[in-house]
Amino acid sequence: MARFTTDVALRWSDMDAFGHVNNNKYMVLLEEARVAMMFTAAEAAGIDGFRQGIVVARHEVDFLLPVTVPADVRVELWVERTGNASFTLAYELFANDKLALRAKTVMVPFDTVEERPRRLTAPERAFLARWTD
Repeated sequence: MARFTTDVALRWSDMDAFGHVNNNKYMVLLEEARVAMMFTAAEAAGIDGFRQGIVVARHEVDFLLPVTVPADVRVELWVERTGNASFTLAYELFANDKLALRAKTVMVPFDTVEERPRRLTAPERAFLARWTD
């Protein structure tokens, strides 16, 4: 299985009153990892459709360990499922090399002009296949 791996930076403002990263801040960390894969890496591969429009349809998160700032955080993500008009990303977030979170996100390509979901293109499917489990 090929995983897309990227480091994400924690900020002191990510902590809550209990001294660990607040649960809603993890969504930002996962978003940063998605952007690195779906915008930066995809565009480097000649795929720009994701930047034209894509929306989150669902998140599923399992918090395994608390994370405190500072920490070295790495997110590994891969494509778990690809449909005609959606795909599921799976993630593992590591803090100081310890697995702290598992998550999944259902993504839907979106036509911002027509304001409706669209089907994945052949080049997008090929890009996603590169990261499929």
